Amino acid sequence: MRDLRQAQGRQLKDMAKALKVSSAYLSALEHGHRARPKTGFVQQVAAYFNLAWDEVDDLKALADLSDPKINIDTGGLSPLATELANRLAKRIGDLDEATLTSLNEQLKPK
Repeated sequence: MRDLRQAQGRQLKDMAKALKVSSAYLSALEHGHRARPKTGFVQQVAAYFNLAWDEVDDLKALADLSDPKINIDTGGLSPLATELANRLAKRIGDLDEATLTSLNEQLKPK
């Protein structure tokens, strides 16, 4: 969302006013410190930026991946999957950007 806002030369405070939310809330969303926004808010953002349908779908997909407090349920999965989830939870803060990018690319749907 920040990339869209900056690309269009819009100020955070102006966007917040237009969407009837606080600047602090928008800033927290942009920095990944707030839970995933509701679908209605994502639609408001899409309208604010006048996005095309495919861009709206991309924005919705990003919103779905934006929850900063994720839980991973490995119940019923292999012990290896549980081990991976636990290792990632413990070490994600230690990973550098290159490693995060590589892992993210490997896990994206094809």
